[in-house]
Amino acid sequence: MIYERRNEPLLSSAKFLERMLQHGLLAIAIVAGSLLMGVFGYRFIEGLSWIDSLLNSAMLLGGMGPTSELHSTAGKLFASFYALYAGLVFLTVAGLLFAPVFHRIIHRFHLESDSDNSAKS
Repeated sequence: MIYERRNEPLLSSAKFLERMLQHGLLAIAIVAGSLLMGVFGYRFIEGLSWIDSLLNSAMLLGGMGPTSELHSTAGKLFASFYALYAGLVFLTVAGLLFAPVFHRIIHRFHLESDSDNSAKS
């Protein structure tokens, strides 16, 4: 995902929406993969049912916290590392979704700044 440089024109609205869609699809893929990893971890390491595994994984990825009590040491270790991982995924996905918007704002600011400077010269 290459962004336009400072001296390049602002991306058209259609191309910007396409960029947002690409970032959104990548974010969905990251969340889906992370959710699957959590479901399988809770299911096969802790022995929770499929629905409880899904619930715990989704709650951790959403920043809420686990709902089921963990009984095995391996399950507690998995949940600890998955919680840390989920926090990083949350921040990464937020950055991925906001990056095109922030870039567009800053790029527009630079274009306006450059045109003001060239008008003064």
